Amino acid sequence: MKPFRYETATDPAAAVDLLSRAPRAAFLGGGTNLVDLMKLGVEVPEMLVDVSRLPFDDITETDNGGLRVGATVRNSTLAVHTAVRARYPALSQALLAGASPQLRNLATVGGNLLQRTRCTYFQDIGKPCNKRRPGSGCPARSGIHRDLAVLGASQHCVATHPSDMAVALTALDAQVHCVSADGERTLPVAELHRLPGDTPDQDTVLRHGELITAVELPPPVPGARSAYRKARERASYAFALASAAADLRVSDGNVEHVRLAFGALAAKPWRARAAETALLGRPATEESFGRAVDEELAAAEPLRDNGYKIPLARRLAVALLTDLAGTHAEGAR
Repeated sequence: MKPFRYETATDPAAAVDLLSRAPRAAFLGGGTNLVDLMKLGVEVPEMLVDVSRLPFDDITETDNGGLRVGATVRNSTLAVHTAVRARYPALSQALLAGASPQLRNLATVGGNLLQRTRCTYFQDIGKPCNKRRPGSGCPARSGIHRDLAVLGASQHCVATHPSDMAVALTALDAQVHCVSADGERTLPVAELHRLPGDTPDQDTVLRHGELITAVELPPPVPGARSAYRKARERASYAFALASAAADLRVSDGNVEHVRLAFGALAAKPWRARAAETALLGRPATEESFGRAVDEELAAAEPLRDNGYKIPLARRLAVALLTDLAGTHAEGAR
């Protein structure tokens, strides 16, 4: 048993202040990932600051027609919210594809974004891991890496980010609202997480003591439709081998708007900007989708045992975009 202090935050400023003054402190939301890592000895905080009771548990309409989701909203609540299901189906589908009902009832939106990799070496304190102990090495590169990254990895780390929700939020151009001792700031979800580079221990761009307060979804693009698709080894309660989220609008048979993101391929949700650029103005056909996705995945650098992820991700994305385009065509009839 590792002793630690436990504090309940009374307001956001107090939470930030408590954490800022303790270098080895951590925020506690639902605890579905952090508590597991504490049991494994991966995380050894000197203090936990419980933020689950802060007033961030509302889902509200924004003035511009979007949706603001508080950081302590439970995943299960967000997944079945009427506005989310109607206007952002990719997000609802991604949330329902993640974990189990019991975990979704505990997990928070902020915590889901900040969950850490499930790489075997990261979770085993008896093994080297640059993400856990910088400079110790990355045995996954030559060891067990079947589920790990094919995009954006480095010599120092090939871990993947496990969130389903974050992939959908990335494709939907969501923003993250944060507060720290320096004040408030907002950044795109697509810029929240970091690729490993030379500092794989730094998962996100957040500073120590910076607290996520909300996620904001922009108003839906008129006429666009979204969806999420996930491949995994069993039908439920399993992390993705590859996943894809897309938001698509088709007009007169051509792509007018597209957002595409991949999950389980990199240390962050992978925004497929090359594919998006290649698709704009092009025919909304399976052939066009395939060429654009191939252009995106050309940057992949698979290891010995995870090359299967490239064709798997391609099939997921092409099928997803084709289905969304077909839905547009049906709606036009």
